[in-house]
Amino acid sequence: MFNTYTKSVFIDGEWQDINEKLAEVIYNPATGKAITSVAYAGAEETKQAIHAALQAFPIWSEKTGRERASFLYKASQLMLEDAERLGNILTMEQGKPLREAVGEVKGAVQFLLWYAEEASRNYGEWLPSSTNAKRLVVMSQPVGVIGAITPWNFPSSMITRKLAPALAAGCTAVLKPAPETPLSAIEIMKIFERAGLPKGVVNLVTGDAEAIGKQLLTHKEVRLLTFTGSTAVGKHLMRESAEHVKKLSLELGGHAPSIVFPDANLAKAASLVLASKFRNNGQTCICTNRLFVHESVVADFIQLLKQKISKFQIGDGLEDGTTIGPLINEQACKKVEGHVQNAVEKGAVIEYGGERWHKQGFSHCYFNPTILSNITEDMKIMHEETFGPVLPVQPFSDETEVITKANDTDYGLAAYVFTENTSTAIRVSEKLDYGIVGVNDVFPATPEAPFGGVKQSGLGKEGGHHGMEEFMEKKLISFGMN
Repeated sequence: MFNTYTKSVFIDGEWQDINEKLAEVIYNPATGKAITSVAYAGAEETKQAIHAALQAFPIWSEKTGRERASFLYKASQLMLEDAERLGNILTMEQGKPLREAVGEVKGAVQFLLWYAEEASRNYGEWLPSSTNAKRLVVMSQPVGVIGAITPWNFPSSMITRKLAPALAAGCTAVLKPAPETPLSAIEIMKIFERAGLPKGVVNLVTGDAEAIGKQLLTHKEVRLLTFTGSTAVGKHLMRESAEHVKKLSLELGGHAPSIVFPDANLAKAASLVLASKFRNNGQTCICTNRLFVHESVVADFIQLLKQKISKFQIGDGLEDGTTIGPLINEQACKKVEGHVQNAVEKGAVIEYGGERWHKQGFSHCYFNPTILSNITEDMKIMHEETFGPVLPVQPFSDETEVITKANDTDYGLAAYVFTENTSTAIRVSEKLDYGIVGVNDVFPATPEAPFGGVKQSGLGKEGGHHGMEEFMEKKLISFGMN
């Protein structure tokens, strides 16, 4: 049994001493072994963090964009220099292959860099008035203290994707990382410290998720809550935040369709579909959840998928060559099993995989990459987000038919189209009811572009200048003229 403890509550520029008897153990999902323990803080610590952020807000918000940018530039440099070590920590607590983990850290760096550049671009407007008796000016100002709740599947990049634009805009923050993956958040806070972030500007609280979340929701001084997670939790946040009419930025669930047309480059499309589906072992909100392939090429396409999957290597993400790591926990594995079982009971054919992967010395949270055919619309997997390595394949014959099926969901985050015909690409992209459409591209998320869904996949955008606008309010100043 390990006997380590990692300080994980950072308030007003200080790492807090919390009763170690209340510590929460963090496990490596690949091995099931304990890594360390972190503080189990709650409502009182969250109140202190909010107070610290509130006290720091006037000083931070009054700095120029260039002054705030200098901090973000420094933080991006420090994080990039430390990417390999940070990637190792991320893999240990989350499970994804090391190559993916280091890639995520470097992606997180790019959000710091982008918003360092955006911090000086907070433009206002001088509006032409309808009368000579006044002049109209519109300016943008930071919303105030914000609460950020981040998920376990991307524990580094989701933090900088939220905090970088908030800091660039002049906001101060309280961060609550996912209980499963606090270690990456701790390391990012340490980087902020080394970069010279003033005390209280960003505060970190780990522990009792319900108590921390409730404070962020109900405290009137938290003016905006930004959250990435399930649609069910997002709906809860919307209801509970109504008391103070709190501003929300929500990136919620997805159920992404991929559509492969007969003129697509099949080999390239197969590689991209697999890269989308099995990145982070299917634990991403924008990964392909439903695959529609034209009936004239579906048999060949399934064979291509099986050939490529057979080369995947399952194991500990820290081992060389690993391409598929574990699911985050036993609950996640049971959900994947349930979706496969439900599909098979209703007639699905297992083309590849279909069961857990077992090996001595590893946890039980592994599931073999799986391809299912003979899919029907009444299967759970066609309506619920699996969040695991299962790919259901369904043939289609008509463009209108497949667009209708692709849009037949309450979600609207991302969708993908594979075709070599420009007219098809444009026509189908315009008709897909999603916030993001990738054409021959399954990695649409980038710091310079807006990321977000429609329908029950969320509110607001992250990335681009749009991401910074979420953390700002427009103020009209009307000057009466003599």
